[in-house]
Amino acid sequence: MDYNRLAELLFPNVTETPEQVEARYPARDLPEGAKVTRMAPSPTGFMHLGNLFGAVVDERLAHQSGGVFYLRIEDTDKKREVEGGVQLILETFKTFGLPFDEGATIDGDNGAYGPYRQSQRAAIYHVFVKDLVKRGYAYPCFCTEEELAEMRAQQEANKENFGYYGKYAKYRDCPLEEIEKRLAEGQSYVVRFRSPGSIEHKVRHTDLVKGNLELTENDQDIVLLKSDGIPTYHFAHIVDDHLMHTTHVVRGEEWLATLPVHLQLFDVMGWKRPKYVHTAQLMKMDGGSKRKLSKRKDPELALTYYYQQGIPVPAVMEYLMTLLNSNYEEWRRANPTASINDFPFSPKKMSVSGSLFDMEKLRDVSKNVISRMTAEEVYDYVSAWSADNDPEFHDLFVRDPEMTKKFLAIGRGGKKPRKDLAFWSETKAYMDFMFAELFQPDYSGMPESTKDDAKAILTEYQGIYDPADDMSAWFDKVKALADQHGFAPETKLYKKNPDAYKGPVGDISMVLRVAICGRTNAPDLYSVMQLMDQGEINRRLTAACEAL
Repeated sequence: MDYNRLAELLFPNVTETPEQVEARYPARDLPEGAKVTRMAPSPTGFMHLGNLFGAVVDERLAHQSGGVFYLRIEDTDKKREVEGGVQLILETFKTFGLPFDEGATIDGDNGAYGPYRQSQRAAIYHVFVKDLVKRGYAYPCFCTEEELAEMRAQQEANKENFGYYGKYAKYRDCPLEEIEKRLAEGQSYVVRFRSPGSIEHKVRHTDLVKGNLELTENDQDIVLLKSDGIPTYHFAHIVDDHLMHTTHVVRGEEWLATLPVHLQLFDVMGWKRPKYVHTAQLMKMDGGSKRKLSKRKDPELALTYYYQQGIPVPAVMEYLMTLLNSNYEEWRRANPTASINDFPFSPKKMSVSGSLFDMEKLRDVSKNVISRMTAEEVYDYVSAWSADNDPEFHDLFVRDPEMTKKFLAIGRGGKKPRKDLAFWSETKAYMDFMFAELFQPDYSGMPESTKDDAKAILTEYQGIYDPADDMSAWFDKVKALADQHGFAPETKLYKKNPDAYKGPVGDISMVLRVAICGRTNAPDLYSVMQLMDQGEINRRLTAACEAL
C-alpha cells in the first residue's frame, strides 16, 4: 500500500505538517512541578454535580502547584449542543468560584493555546490524521449503517466482543485501487485508526486515584474522523491535550473502559502521556443500597438545583471537598476559619470506590459554613437569592437593611454560634415573624403551667416593658412578673423546691416569646424586641390575649 498516495487522496488540501502545527504550541513557561489541567465540558445546556466534582480537582491541582487551569469546549457533537450552552458553562463556574486562567470565553478565546473550541480546530486534527494515514495507522472505512448492524448481529450470535476489529474490520486492508474508485464515486466514509493492539496483551498503567492497573490492550479500529470530517472525542482530546500541554487529565471512572484506546493513541502519535486522575462516581443511598446519582431521578445532580434551593456556594464547595479528600474534615476542625484554598489537596486522599452524596450531611456542613459568616455576608447572599427566587420576601427583607442585618447578627459569632439556617430558602421561615405582613402566630406553645395566668401576664407586661431598658433591667422585670404570679424568679430556686412554684421564670419568658414571635423557637427575645416597634409589640401582646 502506498500510504503517501492514500494520504494525498484523503487530504489533498492539507499542506501543513505536524511539526509546523506543534511550533505554534510551544512548551509552557511554568515552574518545575506546575500542573496544567483542563475542564472540557460539552455545551449541552446541563451542568451537573459531576462536572463540578472534577473541576474542583482540576483547579486545586493546577493552582496549588502554580500551574494553569483552562477551559476547553468540546463541541464536536452538534446534535447535543444547545444555544447558550457555552454561556451556561462559564456562568456556572464563575458562580462556584473556579477561575479559569485561560480558555474559551463568551466572545472568543483568552490564551495562547487556542482555539479552545474543538469545532474551530478541524484543520489541526486533519493534519495529524493525514500523518497517521502516511504512517499506516489510519484508513478510510466505507461501511454503511446496514453493514455495521449486520456485523453487530453476527458478533452477538457468535457471542464475540462488539466492535470493528480483526476479521470484522472490512476495509482495514482495502486495496488502494478500490479506495480510489469509491472516492471517485463520492461514497461516504469515516477515517479509522488501524490499531496495532491485541486483546492477548495487557497494558500497565498507574492512575493517580485507582493506583496500579492492568488493562486489556485495545484492538478496536475506532473512528478518528466522522464522515463530515469532524473528529471523535477519542482523537480530538488526545491532540488537544498534547498541544495545550495538559499534564493531568481529570475525569470520571466511567472513562476507564476507553483508557487503553487513549494510551495507545498517545503512544502511536509519539507523545508523552499525561497523568490520569479517574474520580469515583457520585453515589447515593436508595433504600438499603447505593446507586449512581441519576439525572432522571435526582434533582440534586443538576447544579441549577443548588441555586434554586438557596444552598450556599461555599457550603457546596466545602461539602465536595469532604467527599474528595478523606482528611478534609480533620483539617477543617483544626483550621475552622481558614480559607478552603489553604487545604493541601491530594489525589492520594481521594476515594477509590464511589463517593456517597448525602443531602443531610450537606445540610450540616451548610449550617456550619453559614454560622461562620458575618451578618452582612448572610444579608448579601439572601438578598441576591431572594431577588431571583422569592421577590415578595425580597422586598420585605431589604426594606430595612439595618434591622435585617441586626436580626441576622443575633447569636452570631463566638464559640457556639446559632445554626438556624442551612439554606437561604429557609430564611423566610426563620424570620417571618419580624414582618407584620408575614406574622402568623401559633399560640399552642404556651406552657401548660401558665394556662391560668397567661392573659394577666400579657396584659400586665404591656405596662412595664420599656425599650430603653438594658438586658439586665429587662430580665429583672420578667423575674418580678414571675414572682408576682407564683413562678420562681430564679431557675435555681425552682430546681431546689419545684413544688413551691407554678413553674420556673422561663415559663414566663416563653409566654412572651410565643405572643411576640408566634413560636417557641426564635433568637434571643430581648434582642428581637429591641428591633421591633413598641406599638407592634403591644399589638401582638393584645392579640395573644384575645386569642387565649
